[in-house]
Amino acid sequence: MMESERWLLPEGIEEVLPEGAWRLELLRRRLLDLFSAWGYELVLPPFIEYLDSLLVGTGNDLDLQTFKLTDQLSGRLMGVRADMTPQVARIDAHHLKRVTPTRLCYLGTVLRTRPEGHGGSRSPLQVGAELYGHAGIESDVEVLRLMLATLHAAGLDRLYLDLGHVGIFRGLARQAGLTPDQEARLFDALQRKSRPDIAALLAGLELDEVMRGMLLQLADLNGGEEALATARTMLAAAGAEVQAALDNLAAIAAAVRRTLPEVPLHFDLAELRGYHYHTGAVFAAYAPGSGQALAQGGRYDDIGRVFGRARPATGFSADLKTLLALSTATLPGVRGIFAPCADDPALARQVDELRARGERVVCALPGQQGDAAAMGCDRQLVLRDGHWQVAALG
Repeated sequence: MMESERWLLPEGIEEVLPEGAWRLELLRRRLLDLFSAWGYELVLPPFIEYLDSLLVGTGNDLDLQTFKLTDQLSGRLMGVRADMTPQVARIDAHHLKRVTPTRLCYLGTVLRTRPEGHGGSRSPLQVGAELYGHAGIESDVEVLRLMLATLHAAGLDRLYLDLGHVGIFRGLARQAGLTPDQEARLFDALQRKSRPDIAALLAGLELDEVMRGMLLQLADLNGGEEALATARTMLAAAGAEVQAALDNLAAIAAAVRRTLPEVPLHFDLAELRGYHYHTGAVFAAYAPGSGQALAQGGRYDDIGRVFGRARPATGFSADLKTLLALSTATLPGVRGIFAPCADDPALARQVDELRARGERVVCALPGQQGDAAAMGCDRQLVLRDGHWQVAALG
């Protein structure tokens, strides 16, 4: 590499400069205080761990997103976390082992082999919350409300919710008797909303017309409140598993309308985010004009089974960097008090007292360039009547 290019970072990997880093830290503190107020306890999973633990129950998608390397001490394959949800599930199942509902939150960098979307980051600062030990819609609704409260705290408004349920497609696939390969190909076509591909794929399967019609209609079952009513009609011949998923989704939507009547709801029954480990309702929050989900989550019961303890679970996550980039909130910048360079014990005591009160004090160095303003300060210490006092610049 040429010397002039040594400052370049890999694509999708970014550094945060002082002003942005301080605003990220302020938002981090604000969100952790919010989570604590809701009863969520902070955990700090490791950045790297054995691969067979890191990827458990998450399917192929997360495997492809995970950087892998060999542990020089054990010879075992390790992975750098691309998502913290499996790690938090392990903490709940293996370490805490509580019988009560457990609320956990987390915030830390994850690393991914590919960015999500064009120009996206491969090193998001993931923030999220998980609720373990309760299978009712009340926990789904709590997590949904906390997700929206998180976005509001980050200065994001005019949001709408996108709701779906993986049990609808999963139930139809089972009822149709699809093989794993057929299900995977249909899943891919549904994610692309490619009706011609869906129709062509279904035409090659031995299905009756009713079953084929229900699978074909799934891609069109999206929209406002009317989408659920249409689904009831279009999927009337579906089995009990699908009907239960529709009932569950309708109950969650009704609870959200009661508690958050100002938030518009959108339904997409072919939305299958995290299909390989989600087991129930899935949801995401969007802002008008943005095609990227600001936060997303869903129910993923029994993910802790491989750690020795299956528990119902629901949660959400977001990227703190994305939230800050889109935020309209005013977060205070870095300001402070500039102290002159002087060998004066009284000045040193005053600086210590100001710092103890939470002020940021920058001390001048002998012969330095730059005045108080250049050092990011909006005030200065001046000697008046034998006492060091804080004064505005001017």
